[in-house]
Amino acid sequence: MAQVPQTFFDALAVRAWCGLALDALGRAREEIDAINVYPVADGDTGTNLYLTVESAATAVEAVFAGYAAEGPEGPTLADAARAMAHGALIGARGNSGTILAQLLRGMAQVLAGDGAAHADGQGLRRALRTAAASARQAVAHPVEGTVLTVASAAADAADGAEGDCGKVARAAYDGARTALAATPGQLAVLRRAGVVDAGGRGLVAVLAALVETFTGETPGGPAPGAYGNGAGTHARVRPGTHARVEHDEPAECAGGGGVTEATVTGPAYEVIYLLEAEDAAVERLRQRLDGLGDSLVVVGGDGLWNVHVHVDDAGAAVEAGVEAGRPHRIRIAHFGAGDAHAPGAGRPSVERAARAVVAVVPGEGLAVLYTGAGATTVLARPGEPPASGELVEAVRRAHAHEVVLLPNDAELRHTAAAAAEQVRAEGLRVALIPTRSAVQGIAALAVHEPERRFDEDVVAMTSAAGATRYAEIAVAERQSWTMAGICQAGDVLGLIDGDVAVIGDDVTATATAVLDRMLSAGGEMVTLVLGDETPHTVATHLETHVREGYLAVDTVLYQGGRQGALLLIGVE
Repeated sequence: MAQVPQTFFDALAVRAWCGLALDALGRAREEIDAINVYPVADGDTGTNLYLTVESAATAVEAVFAGYAAEGPEGPTLADAARAMAHGALIGARGNSGTILAQLLRGMAQVLAGDGAAHADGQGLRRALRTAAASARQAVAHPVEGTVLTVASAAADAADGAEGDCGKVARAAYDGARTALAATPGQLAVLRRAGVVDAGGRGLVAVLAALVETFTGETPGGPAPGAYGNGAGTHARVRPGTHARVEHDEPAECAGGGGVTEATVTGPAYEVIYLLEAEDAAVERLRQRLDGLGDSLVVVGGDGLWNVHVHVDDAGAAVEAGVEAGRPHRIRIAHFGAGDAHAPGAGRPSVERAARAVVAVVPGEGLAVLYTGAGATTVLARPGEPPASGELVEAVRRAHAHEVVLLPNDAELRHTAAAAAEQVRAEGLRVALIPTRSAVQGIAALAVHEPERRFDEDVVAMTSAAGATRYAEIAVAERQSWTMAGICQAGDVLGLIDGDVAVIGDDVTATATAVLDRMLSAGGEMVTLVLGDETPHTVATHLETHVREGYLAVDTVLYQGGRQGALLLIGVE
């Protein structure tokens, strides 16, 4: 269906822009992924930008749907702009996605600021200027030749434009496109790879959608991908390798001058989380994270922030967030399992790994544990299970020919199965192990051996998970019927293999009773995963109880973080 041009920047224009930008990034995603060499050549910038805008568009559609249910009156410009910014903030992915979220937030601050029904060309100019400035302020150490440079050029060009929103948008697009073509001259890694900046390329696509919103016309001419010919993707750094390109290393060139290999160096993990915190605490957090790693971007405001950083110590980055406020939706990506990131260490970039493990985990403590064991993790907050799309993204991020998927939740089995089918259609070999608890996933991961044949490894991991009984200690939220009788709100529940087996009023006593029931059938190892709201004395008591009452049984304790349950128990 043809897009009806918008005369002013109103709520309908916000909605149209989000939809058109999503379409544009969908078409350009693979190209942008392919030219992604800075700051890490992980081949996912296009995907991250797409997911960020998808979250923004979804939030805007939800606002329109809410108004439609109440009556004929639609949302205001302020409603739509704030929804766009909030959706981008909570859905921001990767370095470029986080910066784009701040660009959209900066625009929303202007568009929603005066309560007007719509903004004209002058308002759009101010919005683009505020966006560029706020994005630059959000980056700890701005680098020229990146999306920040392209955003500033777009704002500069818009400042010199006269007329309505269409003319301003066109000027911003033209300025951004010119700046994008110049990025290889500003950043050596782009010049050696023969590409423009991937994040800047994505912003040009978003601005092209802005032009189409107000003119009904798609700007002519392809945005440059590999520079020199204005289109195409000739990067020699293979996307998806998570290689960090060392700027001062001499390039090994071939043919058209692209690099044939990249030097792997820099931090080992990408850590992203949403954070509920006060401004003063966030400023302290910036200083703390700046000392831990690089590529630091902190965006947001009004008590909600999106934090992005590359570090060697993922646990320390998460702990810094805990000290600052309440982190959630934590995502930790490992830049290639087994990479040596000590100063001076390096090796040529490689193709896909032979095999990887992708696991859903219920708390940030377990996310660090699983990631340290080489798994790619997806965090599931209580009441917010991941969608199949998030699992698909995690499998792609793992960048392996063979993937073992651990849902770690009985209710996620169908979601995980749908994700597995989708990535199988892309040519990957995926095995879904129906783990129903994170402790079963720990048991499976403990016997994982990538050197084994795939089928043998899957059988061993499945057997280990199946041999692990699982339990959790939780607090009842309401009165209900259970297998153990009627529970009241506030009762402590002990669930074994998913069914309530013990109802009590004390965490330690209930956990002890559950553990005794589980060990009555035998066992060699007890795994305890302690939630952050559970006193450590509970774990101490259980460890002592096992040591004194079950002489042949070992115990291991992990900190789970905000995992929903007070305690997870595994017996194998």
